[in-house]
Amino acid sequence: MKYVVLIVVILAVLWLIRGARVTRRDQDERPASSPPPAPPAVQQDMIECPVCRVHLPRTDALPGPGGQLYCSAEHRQQARG
Repeated sequence: MKYVVLIVVILAVLWLIRGARVTRRDQDERPASSPPPAPPAVQQDMIECPVCRVHLPRTDALPGPGGQLYCSAEHRQQARG
């Protein structure tokens, strides 16, 4: 009976040592400091092209006749013609 207890104790010690190694290795593999999160995107006004009804940021739109804003030069030409 004492041999069974001795084997159980030895297996428990080996199991604890193995678990400590795995934990230490996982911690070593992690980067020291994670990169900072990306800043939140800046909200922009969205407009709708009167020709194709596509929504796009106001900063990407092309001005056309009558103050209208268009998604492309082709659609701006279609509005003129």
